[in-house]
Amino acid sequence: MQVHNKLPDTIHTKIYMKKLRHIYLFINLFLSLLCIKQTVTAQSIPQNLSSLNVNELSDEQIRDLLQQAQMAGKNDNQLIQSAKIMGMSDLQVQLLQARIKQIRNSSNAQTANADSIQQQPRRLNYKPDTLNKNVSAKQMFDNLRPQVFGADLFSNSSITFEPNLRLATPVNYVVGPDDELNINVYGNSLVNWKLNVSPEGNINIPGVGIVSVSGKTIEQATSAIKSKLATNNYAIGRGTNVQVTLGNIRSIKVIINGEVTRPGTYTLPSLATVFNALYASGGPNTNGSFRQIEVIRNNRVIRRLDVYDFLLKGDQKDNIALRDQDIIRVPTYRVRVDMAGEVKRPALYEVLAGETLQDVINFSGGFSDVAYTEKVKALQIVDQERRITDIIEADFKNYTPLRGDKYVVERILDRFKNRVVVNGAVQRPGDYELEKGLTLSKLIAKADGLREDAFMSRGLIIRLKPDNTTESVSFNVQEVVNKTSADILLQREDIVSIASIFDLRDAYNVTVKGAVRRPGNFAYADSLTVEDLIIKAGGLTEGASTRRIEVSRRINNSNATAINSAVAQVFTIAINSQLDLKSANFVLRPFDIVSVYTSPGFEKQRTVKVEGEVLYPGYYTIMRKNERVSDLVIRAGGLTSSAYIAGGTLKRENNAILGFDKSKADTTALNRERINRFKNLSRSVNNDSATVAETDKLRNNYVGIDLEKILGKPGSITDLILEDGDLLRIPKQQQVVRVNGEVLFPSSVVHTKGKSFKSYVSNAGGFSDYASRGRSYIVYPNGTVKGTGKFLFFRSYPGVKPGSEIYVPKKQFKRGISTAEIIGVTGGLASLGAIILGIINLSK
Repeated sequence: MQVHNKLPDTIHTKIYMKKLRHIYLFINLFLSLLCIKQTVTAQSIPQNLSSLNVNELSDEQIRDLLQQAQMAGKNDNQLIQSAKIMGMSDLQVQLLQARIKQIRNSSNAQTANADSIQQQPRRLNYKPDTLNKNVSAKQMFDNLRPQVFGADLFSNSSITFEPNLRLATPVNYVVGPDDELNINVYGNSLVNWKLNVSPEGNINIPGVGIVSVSGKTIEQATSAIKSKLATNNYAIGRGTNVQVTLGNIRSIKVIINGEVTRPGTYTLPSLATVFNALYASGGPNTNGSFRQIEVIRNNRVIRRLDVYDFLLKGDQKDNIALRDQDIIRVPTYRVRVDMAGEVKRPALYEVLAGETLQDVINFSGGFSDVAYTEKVKALQIVDQERRITDIIEADFKNYTPLRGDKYVVERILDRFKNRVVVNGAVQRPGDYELEKGLTLSKLIAKADGLREDAFMSRGLIIRLKPDNTTESVSFNVQEVVNKTSADILLQREDIVSIASIFDLRDAYNVTVKGAVRRPGNFAYADSLTVEDLIIKAGGLTEGASTRRIEVSRRINNSNATAINSAVAQVFTIAINSQLDLKSANFVLRPFDIVSVYTSPGFEKQRTVKVEGEVLYPGYYTIMRKNERVSDLVIRAGGLTSSAYIAGGTLKRENNAILGFDKSKADTTALNRERINRFKNLSRSVNNDSATVAETDKLRNNYVGIDLEKILGKPGSITDLILEDGDLLRIPKQQQVVRVNGEVLFPSSVVHTKGKSFKSYVSNAGGFSDYASRGRSYIVYPNGTVKGTGKFLFFRSYPGVKPGSEIYVPKKQFKRGISTAEIIGVTGGLASLGAIILGIINLSK
């Protein structure tokens, strides 16, 4: 009884813990979503996705969005949640989820490995300022809107614009404090110095003295060093040479202001250029100009940089080297237009004075392969509203882009101007050009004529009417080809279909079954005979009968009202075993079924095996159909003196257990029968413990036999007839009994004559708390099983023999009503009672 009380409490505890885990997961999910919302709010993300149409986004934009989300450490669900927070409608959210799922399923692209950075011999003397590349939710969805052309140049993590520290020392490089100069003296004098430039702009040459190099180019500094060495007894120019190169380089301070992502003062290498500085600051922002970036030095604009020169032509003529305290100013753009639709690079483009729509098209890489190029739609801003204008191709070079213009390049129509289609039984089906005056007979000729299997009585033309509905036009193929009827003039998008005779009937085949090497279905051919079909099937198997072959044929005109109406016509024929042409040929018809039988006297050798305590164990061939187990023991020389007759077992294949001869039975039906019997036995496991053992024996292919009775009375009903593959095992004398299942200590116990079932269980520690005593059973050495009986309140346990196995199954517990369920039912009854009392009081 303690077991019954303890188990439900354990179940209740597990259910309670499971509910707690669910509550914890729900709270955790709520806090995660709250954190996402707080993060987005903290970043002041504008709610600007309400007007976004997901259907207008390309697959490349969706892939960029997923890549940005991955860089930010967000999964797809968090990405969708961010889109909702930014104002995306529910319909667009569903479309975005579908697009993401489509991209995930179809994309097999792998992320390219980043190139390894090689160790540089020249190093920086400081840590340069770099832009923080953390991706926000706003930046992730930026790709869904039109992108400013060139913006990704400074936000792409694969492009760093790091200055090349391995290049040769520029002759015009200006030396300054913190630079390192390598002085190599060679010739009559040999010495190498690596000297740092002091904050005062000097270097101290050992044994020579101080030389001022700050503000001088490398070439000027080299001249000063040579002069200093010459005055100190170095034979400069008379057998001694000097080479001065730049070692580790210094930093410079550059001011970047205006419309940039992160304006401020940046520490950069002294070899840095304008692009290096722009990359460090994140480049121009959404309002910044990419085409009129100013470099200011000593309060004077010394260069204006156009990023488009680099992006479109690879020209870096204005990407000059920077100096300390240079100022880079990014002004606002003046005119920016949106190029959308079928161009190679849809984006926002900045336009300078004097540039035209043709220049913008060139900026975008030109039209795509499916672009409609005859005109471009321009959406213009006029006063307080928009206006649409069609710009024809001849005016592309004359149209001046205006502020806020949006140009849309549409796709060509998905239709053909001059196409007709021919399908079916022609030599070359497909699409053809609709020439002027093309008729049906000419189209058939262009398709290299009809195939031999063409159905000549009727063809079909599906024609497109002016209102885009279709109509069917029938024609006689034979008459059109022979020109005995009027030809048909074809129209645009006509679809001509000429059927094959094989398309209008079932495929003809014949079937062969039985004693052939490759039974199955075969294609029918005229004048096909039984002998021909057998050859197609690989010939006859060994033992096949040629004297009795049946051919069954369909009946197409049977009397449907007669109760004894024939449903098939059967012919019994004999053939020549050589399958030669001399035999009387039986010509087959479509759908005939040929059955080839095995000769009545044909038998394959069948073998059995004897193992264990016999004089001659091994394999034996069955000599007679009625050979029995006792005959096999005699042929094996009889039993040895140590044989345990009561433990003799017979292992037999399932086919033989079911009573089938596997050489004469259909394998598929045999397996189905075996499975059905196994299922039927398994259904009654809870009702009869002996059935459990029988099920195990069926699964394990063992048959319980009483070898002692068989040998005592040969030929009796218990003396089984041998089957192919039988295995007879005769063990040695057994001395132990195995006890397994729900006992405290499963073990093997020495057999003692007269010892009871429960005594053996006690030797194994006794029944456990979960033991089902009434369902205990024993498996005897010969494979037979006996369960525990019951009369009124008394159990009758089976007797025990040496080599037996006692098995105690587990008790099946039924789940009781939990405390929460009791409270729920009680509360419901109380509520029902209150309602009934209320109704009674109202009736009074």
